[in-house]
Amino acid sequence: MALKVSEIADRGGVSPDAVRFYEREGLLPTPPRSPSGYREYDDSTAHRIHFIKGAQSLGLKLAEIKELLEIQDRGACPCGHTKTLVERHLGEIDAEMKRLSELRGELETMADLECPATGGSPTWACEVQFTKKGGGNMGDATCDCGPECQCDPDTGCC
Repeated sequence: MALKVSEIADRGGVSPDAVRFYEREGLLPTPPRSPSGYREYDDSTAHRIHFIKGAQSLGLKLAEIKELLEIQDRGACPCGHTKTLVERHLGEIDAEMKRLSELRGELETMADLECPATGGSPTWACEVQFTKKGGGNMGDATCDCGPECQCDPDTGCC
């Protein structure tokens, strides 16, 4: 049974524009057209759309998904290539988790900063930390402690 773009979009859980986009990007084969010019899809297209969405939800990029579909379309098993892609993404996730863990530590350190009651302010402590992180020295930061400021521009301490 031939399905129009809106029907295949409903079955695939995407918009008609997404179906057309996938087709333009080569993720879906170009369907035949009816005598009146409408695209005519079959049920296998909905299955393919579900595969695309599932792969995207796992973090695969459309170009990677296209590679897998092309391998499958040639009648070959994409399992080896899938494993390579998944292992690469695992490495990227591990690197991002490490970066986020380090960032969390830095933010926890900033959250624990307290300024003494001698005129320092949390704003100054944050300024000091942000300036250090940006590679500047404390002299680059602007103290807002007021006219009685006793802040040391090299350490950020009041």
